[in-house]
Amino acid sequence: MYIPMRTTILLTCMTLVSAVGPAWAGDAAQLRRSFLDPPDDARIMMRWWWFGPSVVKAELEREMRQMKAAGIGGFEIQPVYPLALDDEQAGIRNLAFLSGEFLEALRFTAEKASELGLRMDLTLGTGWPYGGPDVPVSQAAARLRVERAPVNSHTRRVPLPAIGQGEQLLGTFHIETNSGAIAAEEVAGGGSDGALWFGDGAHKPEEVWFFIASRTGQMVKRAAVGGEGFVIDHYSRGATERYLRTVANPMIEALRSRIPFAVFCDSLEAFGADWTPDFLDEFQRRRGYDLKPRLAALTGDNPGFEARAIRHDWGRTLTELLNERFLAPMKEWSVRNGTRFRIQNYGTPPAVMASHAYVDLPEGEGSQWKTLRQSRWAASASHIYRRPVASSETWTWLHSPSFRATPLDLKAEADRHFLQGINELNGHGWPYSPPGAEYPGWRFYAAAALNENNPWWIVMPDVARYLQRLSFLLRQGRPANDVALYLPNGDAWASFRLGKVHMIEALRERVGDRVIAAVLEAGYNLDFIDDGSLEQTGRIEQGALSMGDGRYRVVILPGVECMPPATLRTLDRFARSGGALIATRRLPDCAPGFRATAAEHSDVRRAVRSLFEGERAPARFVADEDRELARTLRGALKPDLALSPAAPEIGFIRRTTQDAEIYFVANTGNQARNVKATFRIGGKEPQLWDPLTGEASPADVRAREEDATTIAMDLPPYGSRVVVFSSLPAPAADGEGRAAPPPPIDLSRGWQVTFGERSVFMDALRSWTDDEETRYYSGTATYEKRVAVPAAFLRASREVELDLGEGRTADPAAGDAQGEGMKAFFEGPVREAAVVYVNEERAGAVWCPPYAVDVRRLLRPGENRIRIVVANLAVNHMASRALPDYRLLHLRYGERFTPQDMGGIQAIPSGLSGPIRLIGR
Repeated sequence: MYIPMRTTILLTCMTLVSAVGPAWAGDAAQLRRSFLDPPDDARIMMRWWWFGPSVVKAELEREMRQMKAAGIGGFEIQPVYPLALDDEQAGIRNLAFLSGEFLEALRFTAEKASELGLRMDLTLGTGWPYGGPDVPVSQAAARLRVERAPVNSHTRRVPLPAIGQGEQLLGTFHIETNSGAIAAEEVAGGGSDGALWFGDGAHKPEEVWFFIASRTGQMVKRAAVGGEGFVIDHYSRGATERYLRTVANPMIEALRSRIPFAVFCDSLEAFGADWTPDFLDEFQRRRGYDLKPRLAALTGDNPGFEARAIRHDWGRTLTELLNERFLAPMKEWSVRNGTRFRIQNYGTPPAVMASHAYVDLPEGEGSQWKTLRQSRWAASASHIYRRPVASSETWTWLHSPSFRATPLDLKAEADRHFLQGINELNGHGWPYSPPGAEYPGWRFYAAAALNENNPWWIVMPDVARYLQRLSFLLRQGRPANDVALYLPNGDAWASFRLGKVHMIEALRERVGDRVIAAVLEAGYNLDFIDDGSLEQTGRIEQGALSMGDGRYRVVILPGVECMPPATLRTLDRFARSGGALIATRRLPDCAPGFRATAAEHSDVRRAVRSLFEGERAPARFVADEDRELARTLRGALKPDLALSPAAPEIGFIRRTTQDAEIYFVANTGNQARNVKATFRIGGKEPQLWDPLTGEASPADVRAREEDATTIAMDLPPYGSRVVVFSSLPAPAADGEGRAAPPPPIDLSRGWQVTFGERSVFMDALRSWTDDEETRYYSGTATYEKRVAVPAAFLRASREVELDLGEGRTADPAAGDAQGEGMKAFFEGPVREAAVVYVNEERAGAVWCPPYAVDVRRLLRPGENRIRIVVANLAVNHMASRALPDYRLLHLRYGERFTPQDMGGIQAIPSGLSGPIRLIGR
């Protein structure tokens, strides 16, 4: 499908590259220095929920300063539903959305963010999807509905359905079924008495169907006060332009002195939106035939070939209207106002991969890294369309309920986004909370609550630094994914039915889960491509398909039924140039669309036979993805990373620069893995870069070949490493030629523990929840102990770790679970974070495996004072309190949210469990 590439779009993309940082052009030594101390523009972002919005300037400034202190680089403002009634005494006043006071709060925030060096993005609206009180029913999200009236031998009169405001009766049909097939005959719509009559002896159908151009009736979800109203019709340019005029323009005018870095559109969740008033005319113009007499083909669960072809054309037309009437005006508006367009470009209406041609900053969501999900969707778009940054909405539903998420949870999910190609994290999220709110403050109904009210926030600068290093590194050079997975948009459109036009869901049903997992587990990484993006950006090189920044040596067709002949011709040239073309489960055998000719179907079948049949065929067919795909891939191309023994929970992603090959490797499981890792890189020296500390160490090389290097890798539960191949000399190896390390010094007993003004002596370590006085305590406790360290111990140790214990797997069977409620299935010896001080100097933070910190430089012979500040979860305090009562709030404003998973909250074990040891190496 062709999408016109407007000059303004291309110019803005060029501007964007310079705004967010060009591909790395420096040498590996400079890359190393920047990894240790990455630039500020690689810091994570936060979605900042303004509840009500009831905000005051003093608190807005305080929270921005808290973000900056925590290592957060900026925020996206999203006004949402109120959490409290107006209360003058408590300082709560819900400002009407787009009121002068609300716009003044926006202006103040933009000015203060600029002063503080924080990036500010802005949701162009309230809640999601776009909509509000200025959306008339004539421009509200639309759908095609069907009213069915059964007919029997006694039926003489069938009443016409009621037609409501904003609706139109399109057609009336007599319906017959034969072996499941539907035969529809259009008839006159009825008489003046509002009924359809059958005369004596007249043939009577089985049913009468009435097709009505209707409205979904969907209202803006989680709207702020004054932002309530219909969701817009995304297929109507008039609706889009009216929305921009009435909502976006007032917001941007208030910010003329400090234009937001980007404006944001949340995921397309206009549920059931599958129509627009002029759809029949547009369909006729684009597809070349009249859809009206064929409307019955859009219903039912088991359409035949002809019905699927009509549905394809319906779905394709919906996508084109979305592109031209919503995405294009949004992009044009952003250009005129000097900002960038960031969008979660998926859902309903059915955006496709090629729809990202209109997007500056593609954003995804979803940590499920081995299935067809939105994060890889956005990252693929960034690679294909040369957008250097791909962001994700991160930590949605993380370890529900609110305030239950731990720093390890944050890392475990973030690593999965990185593995998919994401290089900017937009945390979901930061809840604005007024000064007088009861601890732990306001929170969003379904997300991690990420602010300083989490006791473990004492390590947030360390967590943020880890994420910043990886975000920076994964923007350098260009992506190096070997495999392009073709998304069969045509087959997905053909599977649409009324009310069900979600593109990713339809593609997931067609592609399945196993093909992506099989590619990843075979030692490759992949991007998604489709017909439109291939037409716009694809070019064939010797043995490769180049698309934007992506250069693919393998293309996989996953169970494709129909393909455009033009796409097949391009892939034929790819295969005959030496590229690996692999089809799975079935071979394409038809051209898409109702007006595809017999000659076009024959062209497809002829091209497929030429590609896949015969001993010298340039392409390969795989019937069983589980059993055959990995072997076929390895026969075509050496794995980029092969692990021995196999470890499917370990993933990787690679970037390539002029001077370095960069691999991020992560263990997504809850058990330690010791493997030999063979990288498809020869002739360069491998180093291990630790994203937790920024430190580099030599890799333990076990074998070298001309085009491969094997190293030993130890990855703790949810552990990660960066492996960099370059011409840099390897750092000096520690411990070579040294004597055996000394025995560890056990420190597990005899700690003085202070909770605020209360101090207890713990001869043996135990959870705070074991004591009645601290069972529901949320906060920090200080563990103190004086330790005698022999001089001989220090002389024999190049490094000394204060090891706080190993922890244990919480649920081995669930270690790689990929449900919506992401969490780390691991119980550490530190619940949940700690900062270590030795002789009153900060040694480091501990919040994920390995639960240890290097203290060698701070220890001295003889007596040493060790102080460990330990923080737990705010949810322990919540477990001792009644839940907020929102009854009056819901009566006043309607029930705009339902708190998730708040029943039966229990106090979580807290503190140190040990064993604690000083370990010399």
